[in-house]
Amino acid sequence: MKPYALFALWIMLSLLTLAAPFPGPPALAGQNTTPATGISESTPAPLRFVAKGSQIVDMKTRKPVFFKGMGYSPYLSHETPLKGDPPGNDGRYREHLGLMKDMGVNYLHVFPMKMPPGFFEELDKTDMVYGQDIWVWAYEPDFLSEPFLAKTLEDIKAAIDHVYKVGRPDRLVLFSIGDEIQPDSVVRTDSLHPEVRSYKGKHLTVVNRTPTEIALARLIDGAMDYELTRYGRRHLYCHTSYTHIGPISDRPDIEVPKANVLTPDLGDLVCLNVYTYARGVRTSPPGSVTGTPYQGYLEELTAMTDKPVFITQVGLSTSPFEPKSWVPGFGGHNIEDVPKAFEAVWKDIRTAKGKEKSAGFPFSS
Repeated sequence: MKPYALFALWIMLSLLTLAAPFPGPPALAGQNTTPATGISESTPAPLRFVAKGSQIVDMKTRKPVFFKGMGYSPYLSHETPLKGDPPGNDGRYREHLGLMKDMGVNYLHVFPMKMPPGFFEELDKTDMVYGQDIWVWAYEPDFLSEPFLAKTLEDIKAAIDHVYKVGRPDRLVLFSIGDEIQPDSVVRTDSLHPEVRSYKGKHLTVVNRTPTEIALARLIDGAMDYELTRYGRRHLYCHTSYTHIGPISDRPDIEVPKANVLTPDLGDLVCLNVYTYARGVRTSPPGSVTGTPYQGYLEELTAMTDKPVFITQVGLSTSPFEPKSWVPGFGGHNIEDVPKAFEAVWKDIRTAKGKEKSAGFPFSS
């Protein structure tokens, strides 16, 4: 792989990690009772990485972890994930993981659901651990449709099976069920099922939530139950959302009404993509130290948590053209812009109120 492509790989994909407490989701559409979510006390905890208060603890060392992560989707120019194919089983992983090891990366957030054996063989040569993103169709007209839930759960089971058959369950931190579902689909689902507000599964209970949140809770509960039943153990679970649909709802530019705001605290931890140019972030008040809206958003987010939080993506789109010219900051950058952006976001995190809750800060583009 050419040097510029390797650098592009680094700036393209990574994971920002924050640990933060979450005393109930932010305002959910003017509902008066406090929304609740919880995992049953009878549900076994994960064996290695567990959520304890505002931290994720590695039970192998009995210490809180500090993730310095990178998102990883290693498709090359002649490959595509659109048909569900995994990336090739070749020498790229030795090269990629070697570079990441040199950068001090200790966590990979893996997007392809069926990584090939060669990746795991190279992973074994490092001290890195990983999380598995499990793709859910984000444009579904009705997330509570029973056929959709049934098919999606089968896809989730296949991804879990792959971890145990090919992957490394002892190095796995979490499963993320779904990533950035679409605002129109959220609103449509909620309007179709206004009566669906609570769910009590085998392991997960949610009360006074939106119908879309109930759908996600059902998938997480089903995934957790499958892993426990089939393999006798489980890992951490979350759903990854983004600031365009919540959880902070008092922003003029978010893409759902307050009645449909989604709070991604439905599993063991909160997972949220927070980009500097994203809706909900650009319109945030200034931070207490740097004065940036990014720091302002983070301070408000960390002030409302009692669960660990992964800020799963932040950075720049370094494409030299702007695929979405109406979104300031999305594209139109040069690689040379990255260090300045990295330094600014790093300063936002490290000087923010609640900085003591941070469990790491990787950067992506």
